Amino acid sequence: MLKNIRRVAIIGAGPAGVVTAKHLLAEKYFQAIDVFEQQASTGGVWNYTQCAPSGELSIPQTNPHQPLEEPRWDDSDNADRTTSRPVFVTPIYDHLESNIPHFLMKHSDDPALEDGSLFAGHERVLQYLNRYADDVRHLIRFKTQVYDVKRKGGHGPDRWLVYTKDLVSNRVTETVYDAVAVASGHHYVPTVPDITGIRNWNQAYPATITHSKYYRTPESFKDKKVVVVGNSASGLDIGTQIATVCRCPLLHSNRSEGLQLSTSSEREVAEITEFLPPSDYSRAVRFRDGQIESDIDAVVFCTGYYYSLPFLSSLQPAPIVTGERVENTYQHLLYTDYPSMAFVGLPSKIVPFRTYEGQAAVVARIWAGRLELPSKSDMRAWEARRIAERGAGKKFHELSKLEDFRYHNEMIDWVLQSKVKDEDRIPPKWSKKETLVRKNIPMIKGAFADQGEARHTVRSLEQLGIMLEE
Repeated sequence: MLKNIRRVAIIGAGPAGVVTAKHLLAEKYFQAIDVFEQQASTGGVWNYTQCAPSGELSIPQTNPHQPLEEPRWDDSDNADRTTSRPVFVTPIYDHLESNIPHFLMKHSDDPALEDGSLFAGHERVLQYLNRYADDVRHLIRFKTQVYDVKRKGGHGPDRWLVYTKDLVSNRVTETVYDAVAVASGHHYVPTVPDITGIRNWNQAYPATITHSKYYRTPESFKDKKVVVVGNSASGLDIGTQIATVCRCPLLHSNRSEGLQLSTSSEREVAEITEFLPPSDYSRAVRFRDGQIESDIDAVVFCTGYYYSLPFLSSLQPAPIVTGERVENTYQHLLYTDYPSMAFVGLPSKIVPFRTYEGQAAVVARIWAGRLELPSKSDMRAWEARRIAERGAGKKFHELSKLEDFRYHNEMIDWVLQSKVKDEDRIPPKWSKKETLVRKNIPMIKGAFADQGEARHTVRSLEQLGIMLEE
């Protein structure tokens, strides 16, 4: 059992960081809870950045070990940065809608997200998150970037040296904490694979290759021949949007067949295996089945992101090696060697906000000395089993096909092993009905999209004629 944790640092005031702060505060045990946020507001990845310079993207991008992002300022002509906002590029695009029904996406203790369209637009999600953070806003230090975290040596309990920089004054501060919760997200370093010929192609046709992180609107693709790479939710959505204005059909490239394309304006093609030499071809690529397409005007990679934690670069054993997962972790949450460090928000392909609640509740109980930890050997054995089941790559943190619901419920079971007090903050488990909805999200989203512009008035499953029986 961890003892004497009184001072906690949280890195990030996005959805994971805010909910972690709420659970730590509810313990009424910790002497200091400091949340560091490099942006000027809460919301994390849901903050929209209007201007997204894709020139920052390396082609290919295969290295997760990137330096901390330097901010741009929204009012670059204003020398007084106290009134300006630092801008960090996020992947939010103009017409993005959630791919999760609002009654599953919302926090368990705040139903306000349900006051609107069944699949909320990004503006409403951000408003919801900003309001949800109000009761911990006094703990947050905005425009403050964590640039290094080191273990403090010596005898006794683990301690952490956290180095921060005030982005307005550039003043650097070193502070000692008993525990650190890393809640900084994982949508910052894009993945662009090193496909044969891609470097020469990019040099010959600059700004033709981009990543979904820098996509904002379909208009820039008007009348162009476009290839979208990847079958993520954002990839399918971005492809559908671009297909309304580009030269049809839009070519949607994927490693495996069977994409559920939304319109006849899109055509599924195989994986790109080569960007053909500009000296011999005209903006051409070859697909795995041998097909060649020429005169391509744009290639948009919707291929995800690396896990990247540059402020932990000195930590050993290293949490980031390949960038496909965070290593040396237990239950996608605790740093095995030093469990006074936690990573809230690592899992992917999840219903996020409620997943973070379960993780935060566990971390708060452990650090308050109310829950026992497994032995280090048991924690390492869990990681070894996970690797044996899912591999050591990006599938390690994927909790798809209802695994996220099972994981959340297991987190709550773990929380309930502590002695329950009346004032405890305990998230509910997922119900059978919610699980049934989760299982049917693709069907529900499809019925919602079929409504066209009228979908914005749809607030419930019943309005779509969907009745799910337990």
